[in-house]
Amino acid sequence: MTAQGTRRSLSGAQWRFGEPDMQQVHILTQRHALPEYIARLLVLRGISDEDVPAFLNPTFQNDLPAPSLFAGMDQCAQDVARAIQAQKKFAIFGDFDVDGATSSAVAYRFLKACGIEAPIYIPERLTEGYGPNEQALQSLRDQGVEVLLMLDCGTGAKETIAAGQDMGLQIVILDHHEAGSDLPPAWHVINPKRKDDGSGLDMLAAVGVTFYFCVAVNAQLKKDDFYNKDNIKTPNLKELIDLVALGTVCDMVPLVHVNRLFVKQGFKQMDSLSNEGVNALASVSGIAPPFTPYHAGYVLGPRVNAGSRVGKSSLGAQLFTLGADAAKEAENIAWTLNDCNAKRKDMQSAMEAEALAMVDQTGASDDTVIIVACEGWHSGLTGLVAGRLKEHYGRPACVICLEDGLGKGSGRSIDGIHLGQVFIDAMDKGLITKGGGHAMAGGFTLNEDQIDTFKSFVQDHVNAQINSELPTVSHDIEGVVSVRGALNLENAKRLHEEIGPFGMGFEEPLFLLKGVRIISADIVGGAHVRLLLSDAEGGARIKAMAFRSAGTNMGEALIKQKHQSFDIVGQLKINSWQGRETVELHVRDARIAE
Repeated sequence: MTAQGTRRSLSGAQWRFGEPDMQQVHILTQRHALPEYIARLLVLRGISDEDVPAFLNPTFQNDLPAPSLFAGMDQCAQDVARAIQAQKKFAIFGDFDVDGATSSAVAYRFLKACGIEAPIYIPERLTEGYGPNEQALQSLRDQGVEVLLMLDCGTGAKETIAAGQDMGLQIVILDHHEAGSDLPPAWHVINPKRKDDGSGLDMLAAVGVTFYFCVAVNAQLKKDDFYNKDNIKTPNLKELIDLVALGTVCDMVPLVHVNRLFVKQGFKQMDSLSNEGVNALASVSGIAPPFTPYHAGYVLGPRVNAGSRVGKSSLGAQLFTLGADAAKEAENIAWTLNDCNAKRKDMQSAMEAEALAMVDQTGASDDTVIIVACEGWHSGLTGLVAGRLKEHYGRPACVICLEDGLGKGSGRSIDGIHLGQVFIDAMDKGLITKGGGHAMAGGFTLNEDQIDTFKSFVQDHVNAQINSELPTVSHDIEGVVSVRGALNLENAKRLHEEIGPFGMGFEEPLFLLKGVRIISADIVGGAHVRLLLSDAEGGARIKAMAFRSAGTNMGEALIKQKHQSFDIVGQLKINSWQGRETVELHVRDARIAE
């Protein structure tokens, strides 16, 4: 990508334009019968001629790397297969988010198909927090549990895992969080982020790791002739791939490599309406096939997560384990989660308004990292509100809820600032009692009297990372289209169907519409700007939405400067309404045309 001049957009971003190798574009159009705009995008994204078939149509038979690539997987599969055949008592301990819920449901369904009924334990976000705790492990051991699958957590819980092993539990960790050089003393640790793991599959969510575990154990059971000897129907693991897709999208891992296979095939499975829990949740949410990553990330996922945010952490996993004979129970749980989500929205809106007002009143909007703290805020919403502040001010943000002298906080970052490492360093210096995360997000706990010291440390630490200058936001533009060209429904649908699914790490392409006129512009929903755009001649027109832009420089300009001609960057979306499909532009940025 190359920058075009130094002029910044209305959002302060720099625009970079893709310039593909046209010889490669020509090769792809000829050999794979692709239209040029598809071939251009593939070349810009580094998809080679030989990779095109697997990219466009990935299959399990040809494109699923072997489970044995994971460090420790072969021995793990052998040991767990023996435990299944010995009818040992299993249980599942999963995280409270969508990745944890889907991982738990995948493991539960596989074990049930093998004749093992494994109870699921999901810790309460608000009272137990993230990861395993000794009290929960002791409770499971007291119930006679022998083998414990620990999903989407455990890698960083060395002391708790050691305690669990001492209790007599055989713990199998299936995780994807960062791993240090010293692994917890579990029976087995399967994690593509292990230092000694050479699988190259570190993009997986925990549900992807769990699926791989099921594939490996299933293969070992077949090798041992388990299904024939015990007259058990061999599980069809592809029936679980809809849950793998849902967890993968909602955990915001990169939609590349094997994740693309999981999501592309998973949504086909989801469209078949074979999972009673997913069906019920979709029904109460008002959506229907064909499902997309948008439905997973912005409709279904928030409802599952809402349960843990209001004290009902286990509902998501419970919902996804239900079969066709439990349709009424699935409907009831789905409605409960829907109600939890409505409650979450109201609480989040109030908390966001308070946080935004606090930032403006204190002048914190000029800080490199925005940090706000308040008593009475909901600890289950700090991450969501931090994300809103980051989005609004274009810089990292931390939100802390205070209670009884303690602060529980979450942070969300921008490209170029590793916030999780900042929290780890703060913990090493004794400024916080718990902390960690990854580049874009993290969490921490601290004593209230340490907040000012923590704030100073974070500002200084991040300023040192970036030499006191925030990274420049840039938009990579992969095509220029006219208004009339943008309206081509067939092209837009083919874009989504062939190059999609889009998501984290494989974003929807941005297109530039040059010199467009604004026919109308108004604010809807209190935060969004709705537009009607036309070409310079006033002929072709396209509807557009600029989400969360009301009150921003871009939003104000689009509303107030209708006499101007604008260059607008956005994504082409398919809008379905009353059986009619049209193309709509989702505006990401704009600038006054030259």
